[in-house]
Amino acid sequence: MPRPNDTHSMVVGYILWIFGFTGSHRFFYGKPITGTIWLFTFGLLGIGWLVDLFLIPRMDREAGFSYEAGPMDYNIAWILLTFLGVFGVHRFYLGKVLTGVVYFFTGGLIGIGIIYDFWTLNEQVDEINLNAISEGM
Repeated sequence: MPRPNDTHSMVVGYILWIFGFTGSHRFFYGKPITGTIWLFTFGLLGIGWLVDLFLIPRMDREAGFSYEAGPMDYNIAWILLTFLGVFGVHRFYLGKVLTGVVYFFTGGLIGIGIIYDFWTLNEQVDEINLNAISEGM
């Protein structure tokens, strides 16, 4: 049986769970559909948010199977997006300077770009890591 990569920190998952009524921990673990549902229903009126307290270890394992570890750290990217996304700091971290500047001056394109990044950040980091691995070979 393949071993999971240690791509997502469970500690970061639980920190984001504190803001779980926004779905941030679900986005972090690569579950954008349920993250969006949590966002618009306040964590399924708090019930889903409480249940997730016990589901985070499973979501952490699943993320380890879904995403590739590499030079770009998922945890740093997610912390930057969650807390400084409106300023585009996560985009600068990913090496996307032009869109980082755009986010900085437009408030993350007035929030729409941030929602896009919540849906796709894991894939963006995964792509950078896979490219780094293939270039190293």
